[in-house]
Amino acid sequence: MKKIIFILMLGISVYCYFGYHFILFDSSLKVLKKVELTAEDTFVDARGVKSLKLIFKPSLVKAGVKDLVKKEGITLKVE
Repeated sequence: MKKIIFILMLGISVYCYFGYHFILFDSSLKVLKKVELTAEDTFVDARGVKSLKLIFKPSLVKAGVKDLVKKEGITLKVE
């Protein structure tokens, strides 16, 4: 049973790694579905001034990062 759960969790992790962009902003984490299954730009640190550099990454622009910036994300509390 443990092997089945491990294989299932590994499969989900690999799918998320190749299928989604995880973008960390100053106060939120946003998830964007990739256009192509690649490992490029899986995790993007966009805190501070770096968020302006998002529009220069072709894979993020194709996936619709401009629309995502305007939407709400998962809010992170930093204490």
